[in-house]
Amino acid sequence: MISAIRKLSFVVVILLLASIPALAVEEGDLAPDFTLPSIYEGRPDISLSGLAGKVVYIDFWASWCAPCLTSLPMYNDIYRRYRDQGLEVIGITVDDPIEDGLEFLADTPLDFPIPADPEGEVMDLYTVFGMPTSFLIGRDGQVRLVHMGFRDGDIEEIEHAIQEALAAD
Repeated sequence: MISAIRKLSFVVVILLLASIPALAVEEGDLAPDFTLPSIYEGRPDISLSGLAGKVVYIDFWASWCAPCLTSLPMYNDIYRRYRDQGLEVIGITVDDPIEDGLEFLADTPLDFPIPADPEGEVMDLYTVFGMPTSFLIGRDGQVRLVHMGFRDGDIEEIEHAIQEALAAD
């Protein structure tokens, strides 16, 4: 009897876990719209719908995430190279308190908008499970790439996907 209950419990857990990715934003999905305040006081809110018609790279990051701190300056370089072709980069910080993100940005200024999502509402909307997680969105609003983590060699893959998105749309 106990063995049957264990097996049934195991099956239920597996089915529940298998259903989680179905809720995640995936390649081919329409990117959910959002509006967030800038991390910098006095700057305008940042919304995805306000960037309609552009290729948008959204990166969720936090100051406590070592790979995030490595990737953000690289995204800044890509942004500088491709912004005149229609690329926008949005670096959504999930730092709480926000001052932690501001400390990092004081030492590593970035040219692209940095909205704050300390409550994790947009992070939940995109079903982000770990840091960093990024989404490349085409001019048509569809997610073209979902990238989790950041390791050596990832920047080349990301830049190639951005080049394709800029050329295709």
